Amino acid sequence: MTYTAAADRYPSMQYRRVGRSGLKLPAISLGLWHNFGDDKPFEVQRDILRRAFDLGVTHFDLANNYGPPPGSAERNFGRHLREDFRPYRDELVISTKAGYLMWDGPYGEWGSRKYLISSLDASLARMGLEYVDIFYSHRFDPETPLEETMGALDYAVRSGRALYAGISSYSPEKTLEAAAILKDLGTPLLIHQPRYSMLDRWTEQGSPDLYQALDQAGAGSIVYSPLAQGRLTDRYFAGIPEGSRASQEHFLTTAQTEESLGTARKLNDLAAERGQTLAQMAISWVLRPRPNGAPPVTSALIGASSVRQLEDSLGALRTLSFSTEELDRIDAILAA
Repeated sequence: MTYTAAADRYPSMQYRRVGRSGLKLPAISLGLWHNFGDDKPFEVQRDILRRAFDLGVTHFDLANNYGPPPGSAERNFGRHLREDFRPYRDELVISTKAGYLMWDGPYGEWGSRKYLISSLDASLARMGLEYVDIFYSHRFDPETPLEETMGALDYAVRSGRALYAGISSYSPEKTLEAAAILKDLGTPLLIHQPRYSMLDRWTEQGSPDLYQALDQAGAGSIVYSPLAQGRLTDRYFAGIPEGSRASQEHFLTTAQTEESLGTARKLNDLAAERGQTLAQMAISWVLRPRPNGAPPVTSALIGASSVRQLEDSLGALRTLSFSTEELDRIDAILAA
């Protein structure tokens, strides 16, 4: 069936400028970390992507190792592009990353110029693209000079393989160093992709904290795991469903204790008072206006295993503001 995007796809979405650049991203972006590998039916993937775009989600985020198996998410997304989204390429922001293990040998991970450019070329081939909009260094490499890693990002942009350069999971100090190197090279740092949720606030620590560093650099932020890999949802209140991703991952099965479930239930009560699901409130929280006029998070990166889950997450945009009392109550619940 030929796909035609919804004519009213843009009014329902909020778009936020990325730092001091000219680019805007949807307040909620779709990540293909899980659910777009070869273990997920292609038709389900297609339905999620189509519905996302119909609701104004213009940004799809990938990485070289997304799957399973690694590379399959990019390959499957390339097919979705060919069959559904090719006419809309100029309306899409497509990003990919390199930094984690992708192939055997000494050149298959981290931050060397050889690995980053080879990986980007392979990503473009899998997706059938001439360029991606954003190319990220997926993690800081302590054994490669930062000048080499940032030089590779600069080369990716100058060679036409990417339009913008980004980094992920860098400390505030390394973020400022990376931004300074890129500025000298003439390719500004566009964006940082950190992990951030009510349960994980490392980005708010330090002086400067990550958001202060990004404001100083003129870069934006797109946060991943705003639901703390499912812990900030009601999905596991009755136990971890057999066959779910949580049942197969050590991190989730060990992290979701009775204590953490109790915390989630209290947060869920507050979300209900706000007219939201817990997942919606968790997404709203990361996107909330920040204190003292600081720039807010640019976009929240969500995953979706179904159209229903996607639609529930996007419902967060209806209520992004929090009262001081609500924020204090959240902090008290988390501190208990």
